[in-house]
Amino acid sequence: EEPLPSEEPQVEKPQTESLSPEALPARAELGELRVSSVTPSSVELQWSVPEGSFDSFTLQYRDAQGQPQALPIDGGSRSVTVPGLSPSRRYRFHLYGLQSGKRIDHVSTDVVTDAAVPEQLPLPSQEPQLEDHNPEQPQTESSQGQVVLGDLRVSSVTPSSVELHWSVPQGSFDSFTLQYRDAQGQPQALPIDGGSRSVTVPGLSPSRRYRFHLYGLRGRKKIDHVSTEAVTADPEDLSPPSMDTPTGGPPDEDHDTAHPQTEAPPSAARPAQAVLEDLRVSSVTPSSVQLHWSVPQGSFDSFTLQYRDAQGQPQALPIDGGSRSVTVP
Repeated sequence: EEPLPSEEPQVEKPQTESLSPEALPARAELGELRVSSVTPSSVELQWSVPEGSFDSFTLQYRDAQGQPQALPIDGGSRSVTVPGLSPSRRYRFHLYGLQSGKRIDHVSTDVVTDAAVPEQLPLPSQEPQLEDHNPEQPQTESSQGQVVLGDLRVSSVTPSSVELHWSVPQGSFDSFTLQYRDAQGQPQALPIDGGSRSVTVPGLSPSRRYRFHLYGLRGRKKIDHVSTEAVTADPEDLSPPSMDTPTGGPPDEDHDTAHPQTEAPPSAARPAQAVLEDLRVSSVTPSSVQLHWSVPQGSFDSFTLQYRDAQGQPQALPIDGGSRSVTVP
């Protein structure tokens, strides 16, 4: 129903239907869509809004199987990382700026993902990549003195994702790259903004050991490197509430959430201190859903969103306690 445009038919429709098309771009205008980084499995895109503002954006593209994908993006964002791509493949990305649900402006760009280079991505058991780089870069020693990566720690694990945290006790990095091998043994590389101190790695397989390597970069040079291992959770462990209620029916999620409150005395006090309000759907595409919620009272350390994918497999997405929305791709 949402065929991806070769030119810009989707934007031209709303403009021709609108009575004053020429006034709309004057109020909100999209700048050029530029590629800021490319890996074999992801692309980072950036854009500007030289005039006006948009309520939200939608990025559309076709995946390696030719299926249309649409990624909803917050109106304040000026960049997005698109993961899960295939190496050495040309993708065409279309970014739409929306106001009140209408597509006002549209920019596109073509990107070819990097080749999967075995030489660069044999993931190190120790740290051969950095040791290779160090002799070639005389500045590295002084750089390492100024900027240091702290331990890479696993902060939460689900059957399909791992959340990792790290610190930068000294100096700062321009960006990070997280490298690991997926369940098929294919190398993956996830570019991360230099200001970030955590990342959630989605799309993993349950009950599987993964080794993650985080590189701190200055420019395009790898300055420091830390690694850690994590084992994804067993899907059987997905519903802790049913462990509290052995007599309750595990398939009924409403019973699961109700039982701990009635059976466990300590949790009776929790709703008074921290309360979740309605989970609302704020936008829907053929391949994603954006959800919003509120916390009218108290605060939570974190959230977990659970659902079953198209294959009926349980998925759990860890979310930071300060968040009030999430996009499920």
